[in-house]
This record gives sequence, C-alpha cells and structure tokens, in this order.
Amino acid sequence: MRYDKYQVIVVGGGLVGASLALALAREGKRVALLERRHPDFEALEQGWDARVYAVSPANRRFLESLGAWPGMERVGTIAAMDVRGDAGGRIEFSAADADADALAWIVENRWLLAALWRSLRDSDVELLTGSAQDLATTPAEARLTLDDGRELRTELLVGADGANSWVRGQLGLSADVKPYGQSGVVANFACEKPHGGVARQWFLGDDILAWLPMAGNRISMVWSISDSPSLLQLSPAELARRVADAGGGLLGAFETLTPAAAFPLRLIRPESVVAERVALVGDAAHTVHPLAGQGVNLGFQDAAQLAALLQRAPDCGDWMLLRRHQRQRREAVAAMQLGCDSLYRLFQARLPGLPWLRNAGLSLTNRLAPLKRQLARQAIGY
Repeated sequence: MRYDKYQVIVVGGGLVGASLALALAREGKRVALLERRHPDFEALEQGWDARVYAVSPANRRFLESLGAWPGMERVGTIAAMDVRGDAGGRIEFSAADADADALAWIVENRWLLAALWRSLRDSDVELLTGSAQDLATTPAEARLTLDDGRELRTELLVGADGANSWVRGQLGLSADVKPYGQSGVVANFACEKPHGGVARQWFLGDDILAWLPMAGNRISMVWSISDSPSLLQLSPAELARRVADAGGGLLGAFETLTPAAAFPLRLIRPESVVAERVALVGDAAHTVHPLAGQGVNLGFQDAAQLAALLQRAPDCGDWMLLRRHQRQRREAVAAMQLGCDSLYRLFQARLPGLPWLRNAGLSLTNRLAPLKRQLARQAIGY
C-alpha cells in the first residue's frame, strides 16, 4: 500500500494547530496539516467577529515570528484593567505597572485565523483536506487513515482538534470534565464614549461580565451567565441596552454590531496530554474559565514550546521528548486552571461574610503597589 510519511502531522487547523504547523515548518520539519476544509480568506475578513482573544505580548511575538499578526487596524490594545467585585471591591492596574506597552491585544478570531492561513499558504506545510477515520500507533510511528482511504504515517501526530478532540478519544485518554453550568455569551458593540483601552470586568453575583477594547470605539463582550437565553433572545437594540446598563452606563449608549452567540463553559483536564507517538495541544489538552482570557495564550505557548523542543530532534515522536513536553507545560497550565477556577468559585460562594471579605481583598490589593505590579506582570506573561 502506498502511504505518505511525515515527521509531524497536525490534526486541526485552528489557531493553535496552524501556528504549530508553521513553527515546525520553519524549523525545517516535514509537516502536514489536516483540516476538513481550508478557510476562505476573503470570507474570514468580512464584518466583525464576536469571538475575540486577548493575546499576550509573548504570544504576539510568537505570531509575528511566523508572519501571522493581523493588521493593527483590526486589533485593540488593552492598556489597563478595571475589575470590580460584587460588593464594592475594585482593583485597577495598567501596562505601566509592568513597564510594558500593553497588557494584551484584542484580536478577532477570524482575522487572526486568516493571517495564519495566509502564512501557511506561502509555507512548506503540506495542507491536507479531509476527515480522519482511524488512528493507530506503534513504537515506531503513528498511522492516520482518512475518509478517502489515504493512509498517512508520521513520527509524531499532534491533536489540535479542540475541546471535543477526536484524537484524544481515539487514544482512549480520559479527561476530567467539570461543567460550570454557565455559557459564555459574546457580542460586539459600538460605544458612545471612548473605551480608553481599558478592559473592564464585573463580578455580578453568579455572573461575570467583561468588556474588552477593540479597534476603534468598539468593545467585545464576554458574559459568563447561567441564563444565556435571557440574552440570546433579545433584539439587537434590547441587547445593547442590557449590556450598557449592566456596566453602569460607563461608555454611554451601545449599538450592537454582531448577534449574540453562546458556548458552554467547561474545565477540561485530560489524564495525560501525550501518548505513544501522539501529543495534544490547545483546547484538546486543556480548557480554562474565560474570566482571565488565557485559554488561547496557553495554546499558543503549547505550540511555541513544542516546536522549540523538536527543533533539533532526530525523531519528533521520541517518547522521552513527549514526556518532557508534558512536564514543561504541566505547571503553567495547572496554575492557570487553578487560579481561574478558584477565583470563579470564590465569587460564587455564598458563605456569611465572604462577599465582604473578597471585595475587601480586591480593594486592599489595589492599594499595594508591589503586589499590583506583580499581577500586571503575570497578566502579560512575565
């Protein structure tokens, strides 16, 4: 039987999978990227995308090194953060607290994906179209069978195929999945007043509302809410009023730019992110609560560190290398998952006196310059 042999096959051409394939190709590896359909660049770069990401400075540098950073006319800058508790607590910090130009940049999913795939088109990555049907591994290689009967063989197969990862399922890797009982509702708005490059977040009892500064005088909303239909069923005008009012009218009246969409919030922790000849990255390897906006940043760092690890590897699927990758990523991922989950649980708890305590803690931290400086540095990945 004829088959194609690669050093690395990446399954999943989303943001993390595309960035990994590009990074590996730039290290001289023979790489294939499998995606059901190749994206239409012109279609991606139309209108506004309600799904946005807060990309850290380290990950902006990573994407720029791949030639995959979109034009700044579509990118918002987070120069400062303003976080408010549910009983008067408040903390503010800025990029200046971390001696940085920005805490993060707000980038729309579709425009970032288009930038990555434009770079892929001009790279040595072999772009494959189709669906995977079967995965088998031996100590020497991974074998992937596609829906059209093609068989691919590789030293290493990487699953970058999302939270419901087919690759993870084929490997039989169990995952601890903890639903939050909420959905993340997203939409974009034009604002009456300038946002000033400030990302704003409110802990509203059971819910968490965030306004993220986009390019121009626009914001993207992420509302972690138990009753998502209450937002999804609103007319555009009603939705704009509801979101503006929930933030105390700080930016004046809103105009809805994109329909509201919702996605379920879950904490996913697989038992392992590596197996014989296989590694998982991005949401296939971990998810976190979006309250800190760090999910895609963890995924990009998976890609950057795995590519660096394999740079001089004579065998990309060597078991000791895969184990090293898992060890390198475990601490950063676990710390972010624990931090986001603990903060979410803290503001969900209803024990007597706890609302006062958590809000007092926010306000106290706001007055402690060294601690606030450290928080700002953590926010940008230092």
